[in-house]
Formats: sequence, C-alpha cells, structure tokens
Amino acid sequence: MRAQSSAIAPSRIAVDAPQQPAFGVLQAALGVTAFSLTFPATAWGLEGFGPWSLVAVRAVLAALIAAGCLLALRIPLPARAHWPGLAVVAAGVVVGFPLLTTLALQTSTTAHAAVVVGLLPLTTALFSALRVGNRPSRTFWLAALAGAAAVAAFTVQQSGGALGAADLYLFGALLVCAAGYTEGGRLARVMPGWQVVGWALVLCLPLAVAASAVALSYEPVEFTAHSVAGLLWVAAGSQVLGLVVWYRGMAAIGIPKASQLQLAQPLLTLVWSVLLLGEHLTVAAPLTAAAVLVCIAVTQRARG
Repeated sequence: MRAQSSAIAPSRIAVDAPQQPAFGVLQAALGVTAFSLTFPATAWGLEGFGPWSLVAVRAVLAALIAAGCLLALRIPLPARAHWPGLAVVAAGVVVGFPLLTTLALQTSTTAHAAVVVGLLPLTTALFSALRVGNRPSRTFWLAALAGAAAVAAFTVQQSGGALGAADLYLFGALLVCAAGYTEGGRLARVMPGWQVVGWALVLCLPLAVAASAVALSYEPVEFTAHSVAGLLWVAAGSQVLGLVVWYRGMAAIGIPKASQLQLAQPLLTLVWSVLLLGEHLTVAAPLTAAAVLVCIAVTQRARG
C-alpha cells in the first residue's frame, strides 16, 4: 500500500458526511444500538473466556476483518499526520474501553456498568470542546446534563446504589473512550469513518496477537453457544460495524450532538439484559426512557 498524501483533496473531505442530517442521526443511532449489546455480549463471552483472552481475541478478529476489507479495496495508507490520532482511537476504543469494562464486568452487573455509559455523552462533548473547539449552546448543555442525570439516577437505582471496586475500571473506561470517540469523530471528517476504525484496528493487530497467545496459555477456554456468540458480537458487531456507522454519524451531525444519542444506550442495554441475561427491570424504566427521549430531542434541536 502506498502512503496517502498529506494534502487531502476537497472531494475527499466530505466523503463520509452525508448532506442529510437525518441520515447522520440514523447512522449514529445504529451505532448506539450496536454498542448497547456490548455489555450483555461481554457477559456471555466471559462464560467461556477469561477477561484478557476475550479482549485480545476480539481485537484480533476485528483487526483481521478490517485488514481484509482494506486490502480487498486497496486502500492506501493514511497520511503520516493522521497516525497519532489513529493511535488515540486504538488506545481508547480498541484496547482501553473493552479491557477496562470487561475487567469491571467480572464483578459488576450490566446495569451498574451502564452508569458509566450514561455519563459518556457529556464526557465526549467536553473532550470535543477541548480538542476540536466545538461550543454547544447553553440549551444543549442543560439538556445534556438533565439526560445524563436521569440515566445516572436510573442505572444507580437499578444496581441498588452500591459502588464497588469495579468503578475504578469503569471511570477509566469512560475517559479513554471519550478521547477515542472525539479523535475518531475528528478524523472521520477527513477520511471515511470505516477506514478510521479499520486502521486503528490494524494498528493494534501485532499487540493483540501477542496478547492472545499469552492470555490463552494462562486462561482456560470453554466454547459454548453463549461464549462464542458473545465473542463474535463484540468483535464484529461492536468493534467493527458499530464503530463504522458511529463515526459516519459523528462526521455528519457533529460530535456533541451524536454523543447525546448515547443517552439512550444504558436503557437499551438494560432491555437486552432482561431479554438475554434474565435481569429484572423496574417500573421506572419507561419513565426514564421518556425523559431521555425528551432530552435527546432538545439536544438535536439546539444550535451548537
């Protein structure tokens, strides 16, 4: 593959940003739906894999899918100036978030872990303001804070209000994921979002292969329907498909507004937890869902 020139042609700049805002919202929403299955799928995966093995093998599988697509389409290497940003995406989204949340889910329920996901939109919007200079309106911030508060209150109530040692992992995951989302959204404005994801995954492939070899030699593996399905989803669904449509959506409608769609992610995760893991949901769910939908509508209308 030949290196891509650092000067990007004008025709390439908007290649991944559809003109219709509604289409961008749809893609971001599809990404959120894919991400909402990550915690239940991880819980399934942990039934047969150790945490380090699960994270390493999912990274290898996702990177192989990405490398195959990049090679098949003969995509040139990104410009040298883009590699630092891709490294941030790789560290935050490919390695950091999956590893920290998987370690947390060994002792935490999916409902408890969803507290962090509920706070992720605000953190992403803050990182975006610091990194790319976005300045959302006061209405946007008030609606975002209200939505985050509603999600946090609901998910804390679901977990009984208890905070355990897993919170250190979860808060760390919150920070690294917000950084990765912000950098990925910035890069998706100048190169196709699926290529941002693809090159970040390929960048991690050597480390993931080495980590898989070590982890699998220490952690026992049991292949069950749940563990295999969970592994395949977190690798192909969350790590590849979800990130591709998510970054495309961020490029189309902007990082702050796209990030607020994630306010619905904890509630979707709780629904999947009921259907797939048999967890119990309280009557507060529909009330919280309604409040979150109102907040999302306000943030989508607020001018940044």
